[in-house]
Parts: sequence; structure tokens; C-alpha cells
Amino acid sequence: MRIAIVSDVHSNLEGLQAVLRHAEAGGPVDGVWCLGDIVGYGPEPSAVLAELRRRALVAVAGNHDLAACGRMGVEEFNRTAAEAAVWSGEQLSEAERGYLRALPLTAVSGAFTLVHGSLRHPEWEYLLSSEQALAQFELQQTAYSLVGHSHLPFWVEEEAGRSPEFRRAGDGTRLELGERRLIINPGSCGQPRDGDPRASYVLYDDGAATVTWHRIEYDIAETQRKMERAGLDAWLAERLAVGR
Repeated sequence: MRIAIVSDVHSNLEGLQAVLRHAEAGGPVDGVWCLGDIVGYGPEPSAVLAELRRRALVAVAGNHDLAACGRMGVEEFNRTAAEAAVWSGEQLSEAERGYLRALPLTAVSGAFTLVHGSLRHPEWEYLLSSEQALAQFELQQTAYSLVGHSHLPFWVEEEAGRSPEFRRAGDGTRLELGERRLIINPGSCGQPRDGDPRASYVLYDDGAATVTWHRIEYDIAETQRKMERAGLDAWLAERLAVGR
């Protein structure tokens, strides 16, 4: 079984399609796991949602999904994020908003727990410190957990008697799964923030018992043109080119 694991697609159809083409070029993909923020920021929320739902999809809600469907207010968002979340919700049909509204905050698939932020605060916490990783492991009831939200590709291993260490994952980083517990972030498919503008995702191969990070080129300029035509904030488009 091969699973494409994506997060923080943020209505970026070009980024998502490039990732899915790459995953499918290596052989049949049996499903897609999405760690939230399907919508927000980008220009094509409906098309991205449709592209994901055409596949065997397991998804959890992110804060932008919750804001777009009305399950969360935008008071805690910065101005541009709030405006984009409201705009995204206006582009969606009632059925699409209903789909987002029904997404769970956490999901379990086999040995993996899926969540957007953290198990402590599923929709909002950025899991970036050793203290947060320890709290995640305390709540984690499966061998592995998958998180998004920070848009940064990394993994953390649980090590007895030691503070968890964050390890950055680059293009082609391959991690063998075993008995040690792990926290895994695939990075962002639609708005990377680690200085690399290429779309980021993880491919899980259960036969080989591995997860592999991949960075994929996509047509950033086309996404930017769509954002300009939609009247979205110019800064949201500009940041795509620099991966910030």
C-alpha cells in the first residue's frame, strides 16, 4: 500500500496536482491522507477539495477549514489570513462547506494518528518545541502521529530519558519505521515556509515500512496569476516564490 500524505494545501491546485502526479508516477497510490488546511490563502478552494475527494481520502480539519465553513471565528487570525479564510468560504458551495464542517479534528488509520496542529490543541497549536513534542507523545496512542500547521517538514523520535530532538527532512529523506514512536510533519503542499518554494509531501510505503519526503516543482507563477485575478492579498502570492 502506498499513501500520499499532504498538509496545508491552502487552495493551491497546481501544488496539489504536481504532488499527486509525482506520487502516482511511482506506482498505484491507494489513498491520500490530508492533515488539514485544505483551503485558505490560495485561489481555488473548490477545485482543490474536488481533487482530493476524487481519491480515497482520509482528512482532518485545520484552522482555515474551520474558519471557511463557520466552525471557527477569525478573531485570532492575522488580517490577510482572516480575509482569505472568509473569501474561501464564500467561494464554496453549501455542500462543500458542509463537508469541511463534518471533518474530524483527529483521525486514526492503522498505526498513524492524523491531526492538524497537535493532539493537545488539534486546530491551533504549532508543534515546534521539545515540550510540545513531549505533550504529543503523552497523548499519542498509536506508534506514529502526523501533524501539519507549521508548514515545516520534520520528524521527532521519542527517546527514553532524553528531550525530543527535531530533525529537518529534505527532498528524498527516507525514514524507516520501527518500534520507536515518531511525530512526522510532511511540510506544506501549497505554501512551504522553510525557504524552499517546492511543494512538500510524504509518501508512506507500508510494504517497505518507510516514509519518504519529496519536494516537487510546480507552476508557482500560474498560482500567483490566479491569486491576482481573485483579488487576494499580493503578499500571499509573493511569498510562494520564496517559500516563506
